[in-house]
Amino acid sequence: MSEQPLTTSVTLKPLALTNRRAVGGPVSQQLLASYFVVALIGWLAAAVAAAFAAGDLAAGRPLAAAPVLAVHLVALGVLPFAVSGASFHLLPVMLRNDLPSQRALWLALPLLAGGFLVASGLGREAQPIVWVGAATVACGLAIVLAEVLTLVVRAPRGRALIASRLGVGLACTHVVAALCLGAVIFDQDRPFGGLSYERWLLIHLHVALLGWIALLILTVGRNLAPMLAQAPAAPQRTRPVEELALVTGLWLLLAGIGTRERALTLAGGVVVVLAIGRFAALMLRVMWTRRGPFEAPLAHLLLGGFFLAQAAGCGVAAAAGAGGTRLVSGYVVFLLVGWAGGVVVGHLPKLLSLSLWVWWPPGPRPKQAELYRRRLGLLEAALFATGVEALALGIIIGTAPLARAGAFLLAGSAVLTAVAVALTWRSRSG
Repeated sequence: MSEQPLTTSVTLKPLALTNRRAVGGPVSQQLLASYFVVALIGWLAAAVAAAFAAGDLAAGRPLAAAPVLAVHLVALGVLPFAVSGASFHLLPVMLRNDLPSQRALWLALPLLAGGFLVASGLGREAQPIVWVGAATVACGLAIVLAEVLTLVVRAPRGRALIASRLGVGLACTHVVAALCLGAVIFDQDRPFGGLSYERWLLIHLHVALLGWIALLILTVGRNLAPMLAQAPAAPQRTRPVEELALVTGLWLLLAGIGTRERALTLAGGVVVVLAIGRFAALMLRVMWTRRGPFEAPLAHLLLGGFFLAQAAGCGVAAAAGAGGTRLVSGYVVFLLVGWAGGVVVGHLPKLLSLSLWVWWPPGPRPKQAELYRRRLGLLEAALFATGVEALALGIIIGTAPLARAGAFLLAGSAVLTAVAVALTWRSRSG
């Protein structure tokens, strides 16, 4: 195929092929950058909020105002924007058809920003603000999910796809489930439905982080990671085994949490770990067989697996009745920040550089590596890893200064990510 994948029209478009719906192309670089910028604002705000929350978390008060604000800044101020933007860039190519309407995605952007209202409202127990924010988030997610599910439905049958339709569809289903659970348990500070409020929170957390984020990482990452690292492609398969195993393990885990059956909880956790373990083994193979340089996205995937293993250890200990609320809080840090947040945010500068390269106007273009700040990304990953470990360890052992230091390191890593994105954006043509 020619090196010139763009037409010569005034509005830049990917290479005009005979069957556009059977190929697909990424969204505009302006739309992608807008989603990523909001995600990075939320990421930095969450790190600062974590510094204020360190004392409460180390004292075993995870439901105090500051920890609630920090958690929801990540869950609603970072992940929806980062995951949506990455999906807009990757899934059209992986599922071989175009998103229906980029105008709708521009409309979804301010609606999803209602997540910041939810986070601030929950932190201050301001119910009207929470409900207004939740309503706008629901509308924004409806637009995003409609666009993504249209990609799934339109994906051509009988052709090799880079991402599993079933995996993407199940991830979207769990987004809806997590949103509905959040609405149901809001303002419920007493037992209901036969379960305590804390157990409902754990169910809500796992549906979002495992059923949405982890499932999407497995679905997209098994082919994206080898591509970015210039490593041999993942083995072909006829069924999305890892995705199905993860969903099975998740619902066993949820059933165990709901019924208070430790054996069922542990069984579900084991299945989840095995499913993600297969993915982690693939990432290790990618690291050893890569032909390209070692970059931050692969570093964050490997770190995410390491943090996930620590989360599993904390989860097993907590399920066995050890550690109390501080151990559970450390588990959430490893799972939410180290795994979900780190893997997703760690890919943003690289994906933006790819977008700039794809949309480069006709004529000579730079090498893609020239648009990406590799060393800055690796420095960010090192700060991030140190920050997560310090934050989690400080919480688990009850040392607020250590936890606060970890939060400040996370803020530093967020600043480096923002700088990398800004430098990449300045490299664009025109």
